[in-house]
Amino acid sequence: MLENFFASYFDLSGLILCPVLGSIILLFIPNSAIRLIRFIGLCVSLLTFLYSLVLWIKFDPSTAKFQFVESVRWLPYENIHLYMGLDGLSLFFVILTTFLIPICILVGWSGMRSNGKEYIIAFLICEFLMIAVFCMLDLLLFYVFFESVLIPMLCGAEHLIFAGIKLFLCRGLVQKIKAAYQFFLYTLLGSVFMLLAILLILLQTGTTDLQILLTTEFSERRQILLWIAFFASFAVKVPMVPVHIWLPEAHVEAPTAGSVILAGILLKLGTYGFLRFSIPMFPEATLCFTPFIYTLSAIAIIYTSLTTLRQIDLKKIIAYSSVAHMNLVTIGMFSRAAAVRSPIWSYGHTSKAKTCVPACDPSTY
Repeated sequence: MLENFFASYFDLSGLILCPVLGSIILLFIPNSAIRLIRFIGLCVSLLTFLYSLVLWIKFDPSTAKFQFVESVRWLPYENIHLYMGLDGLSLFFVILTTFLIPICILVGWSGMRSNGKEYIIAFLICEFLMIAVFCMLDLLLFYVFFESVLIPMLCGAEHLIFAGIKLFLCRGLVQKIKAAYQFFLYTLLGSVFMLLAILLILLQTGTTDLQILLTTEFSERRQILLWIAFFASFAVKVPMVPVHIWLPEAHVEAPTAGSVILAGILLKLGTYGFLRFSIPMFPEATLCFTPFIYTLSAIAIIYTSLTTLRQIDLKKIIAYSSVAHMNLVTIGMFSRAAAVRSPIWSYGHTSKAKTCVPACDPSTY
């Protein structure tokens, strides 16, 4: 009976809409009721976290297929759908997101005085966008939400994540503006190439459905071109050397809650993009560029590790060590991708090992 109740009342769209509904409720509460605002924001974020745990309970780990799939046709003249679903890879990113948002709200609890409503709303909208990123199975809509995460990160109050509504009242005005614009420009400019690549894919295949694209074969030259375009976007989010310069400034100028979101979730968007799109969609190009990834990542690990040793600011220590950590993750991802397609790995890899994590391995798609 409990399983039937979960199946009837808990779906993916409900999880995505929870933070949105909480934000709408907060819009009708006056700024002076700061205690009520904080309480509602925390309750909504905790409810979203519990909702994600219910989806985890319902999740079937024995299959590599996408689950909780929902599709809504929103562009009748194009083969583009609001297509959502979860697999073993995206499920735990969603849980990580819903777990960290209540922590971020609690971290800034005592500091919410003026503009506290905008602070809470920005975090809830940010949660909605990040959950949508991990759930989207349409390539174009993934890009829309992938870039929309920048909006709440740059438009909040003096307690908000980076810039602030009352920025002109903040100390270190120039540095805060610099950090905000570096973060925005690096990520946005890198993603322009990804948008062009998505449009090229749409023109060639007539669809942006991820499950169809995973079975579509591109020529080797086309794969290389598309891989480079996707790499330009994801490498900034990781970040990889030399496009990592925005991260230390953003960490230093951000409040503690902003640093938690940045290190805990936003830096994972780039590696998620590699795992979800670049590696399974462009396998030949991935093998071709694997030595290049190894080189960049090794340089980043050594350089940022040595730079970390010279820092005395805790946030810069976190920033540079995060770059080293994420580049180590990148080496692991591409090592796995190269090994899966090599005869040595195929010979030594037993079928039992393959069935242990079928829903988490992008190569099984």
